[in-house]
Amino acid sequence: MRSSIADEQIVGLSEITEAAQRIDDLVLRTPVIELPHPVRSDEVLHCKAESLQPTAAFKLRGAYNAISQALPQAREHGVLAQSSGNHARAVAFVAHRLGLHAVIVMPENTPPTKVAAVRALGAQVELVPVAERDSRALQLAGEAEYVHVPPYDDVRVIAGQGTVGLELIEQLPNVDVVLVPVSGGGLISGVAAAVKALSPHTRVIGVEPELAADATDSWRAGRRISWTPEQTSRTIADGLRVTEIGAHPWEHIQRYVDDFVTVSELQIYAAMRHLAVAGRLVAEPSGAVAVAAWMHDLVPAEGTVAAVVSGGSVEPALLASVLNS
Repeated sequence: MRSSIADEQIVGLSEITEAAQRIDDLVLRTPVIELPHPVRSDEVLHCKAESLQPTAAFKLRGAYNAISQALPQAREHGVLAQSSGNHARAVAFVAHRLGLHAVIVMPENTPPTKVAAVRALGAQVELVPVAERDSRALQLAGEAEYVHVPPYDDVRVIAGQGTVGLELIEQLPNVDVVLVPVSGGGLISGVAAAVKALSPHTRVIGVEPELAADATDSWRAGRRISWTPEQTSRTIADGLRVTEIGAHPWEHIQRYVDDFVTVSELQIYAAMRHLAVAGRLVAEPSGAVAVAAWMHDLVPAEGTVAAVVSGGSVEPALLASVLNS
């Protein structure tokens, strides 16, 4: 398939390496934690614990990399983002640290704890209907000279998220399979670009909820396919409810990703519980989908397998319910 994006818009290892240097004063180099299989105790999954970031998710990497490259404009006019939670919190965190004004557009079905976390960092939050999240952000971007930081469809963001893959290969150089949660595609794009540059034999597999599987459908069809907000809002994995893969991520996925699989809601709950009990990691539903695919034998188990535990922002009541199930 002919690419619709020029080669210079494809993130490479140099951009990811530069991003790693740019963000290392705020971003944690997260550990890789071994998680035993719930049935076959001799098998382990190597979990890249992005849930331990200061903002509880990998999104800090891309947000900081993007903002740091436009600081003069950001200081004068502020920053703008749209997000269901983790990207919003990351942009607000960076803005708070750097003394920037931040405006965040969030869908009205965002968990209250995520909205509260963004407001606690001093950001101005505007709640909108789910279908208006992106359009409202673009409207605001057209009305003022904010530095707009999209959650995934931006090469600066992709390069920042790629530092997850860069670190993972440094920590686990012989990894055979890397499992990555997929929403708008920024994380898997960056991770796959880094992994394939440093370890071409390693398979990169995207994981989505069955109830929000637009990227999986796109992968199988060979073109981007949209789902409706009503469809994607059914999944408990609120961070993976994007209705269509981004244009830039789609080009990276076509080049670098090997496969996609989907997991059920019950499998997500089981992975959250297993991560907490056996791995001592608190994961939100979105952060547990890659682990769910491994636990339920939906991906190749041969060799060394790693998964990105992408976030840990979970409602306390939901976590309690999962642990007591």
